[in-house]
This record gives sequence, structure tokens and C-alpha cells, in this order.
Amino acid sequence: MPTAKLNAEPAPKIKRRVLNRDKLEADIAAEAVRVFAECGYEGTSIATVAENAGLSKQNLMYYFPTKQALYQRVLDEVLDEWLERMENLAAGDQDPRDVLRTYVQAKLRFSREQPWASRVYAMEVISGAQLYGAQIQNRVVPLVRKDIEVFEKWISEGKIAPINATHLLFAIWAMTQSYADFSAQMALVLNRKQLTKKDFDDAEKVIVDMVLSAISVPPPACDGAP
Repeated sequence: MPTAKLNAEPAPKIKRRVLNRDKLEADIAAEAVRVFAECGYEGTSIATVAENAGLSKQNLMYYFPTKQALYQRVLDEVLDEWLERMENLAAGDQDPRDVLRTYVQAKLRFSREQPWASRVYAMEVISGAQLYGAQIQNRVVPLVRKDIEVFEKWISEGKIAPINATHLLFAIWAMTQSYADFSAQMALVLNRKQLTKKDFDDAEKVIVDMVLSAISVPPPACDGAP
């Protein structure tokens, strides 16, 4: 007896459809980042994001049924990139100076390349993280604790000076993210339209020098020294 043919859609076509959807959702999220950064959550409308993305409001809402769903996607992508950098920070088998230098470089590069994303995250936190607080607590806090364990291991091994690792991380976040969140103020002070790559290079040198100075182990005292 001949086997009945199933009316299944060819796999390549299904895969292509998934890829197209992923790309469209990524394009929508990319437009939403800037609108959320400029207008805040309350001031952002789905209609504005749709217009900027070249879609109808109804079409956009097929992919993101609510503004909060779109906001969640935007913040998820920001946090994914941020946490990837923190994962690298937890590489306890490397030289602490190299790890921290690379971390500062990565944070500044994110501020330079994705300032709108940094500002959306900052605005959410400044407003009390009312819509995204649970995700921050569930995803950031465990990784911060993991990083602190690495710092404590470095301290116990004499690789870095005793330091409050939590507040060192806070200081690095503040110094690097300010070059996105407060870039307009910095540009005004520097009398230019926007920060340049040289500004970020100069910032990197200053921040890295400060961080490495904070963790430097003082040389042992010479015998007979007072």
C-alpha cells in the first residue's frame, strides 16, 4: 500500500521564516531602544516605534503585543551584553590586572557603540527599576556575587590589595556608563557636538590607571626600614 504524503512544510522554508521573524524583531527592538532612551517608558508609544521601523502599529503588535513586552525585549538585550562582560570578569585564572583592564575597555566600548541602550537601562534603574527590578535581581546579583568571590580569591592569594570588591564594581560601572548616560554634558564641557574615539581612549587610560592603582599590592618594606 502506498504511503500517504504528509502536507508538511519543507524545513528550509520554515527555517527561513524563523530567520526573517528574528531579523524583524531585532530591527523593531533597535528602533525601540532609541525611542525609549529619548522619551522614557511612559513617553514612548507603540505607534512611534512602529512608524520609525516602517511598520503599521498593528503589524508591530503582532510581534510585540504590548509596550511592556517590547520594553522587556530591549532591556533583555542590554542586560545580556552587560552580563557577558561580567562573565569574562569572573575569569579567576587570569592576571587580575589584565582582567580588569579588559573589563573597563569592554564597558567603555559598549558606552561608545550603544549609548541609547545604556541610557534605557539607566533610566529604568533611576526610576526605581519598577518594571525590570526582578530580572536585575535574579540575573545580576548572582553574577556579582560570583565576581566578588573571584576578587576575594585574588586577595587571599596576594594578587591584589584588600579592597571592597562590591564598591569597586560600582565605581567601574559609574565611570564607564557615564560616558553614555552623560555624554551630552561631557560634549558641552569639551565644546564639541559629541564625544570622539580619542575621548574614550583618554577615559580608558584614566579609569584603568585608577582601578589598577586601587588594587596594587604595595611592595614589601625593606629590612631595617622605619
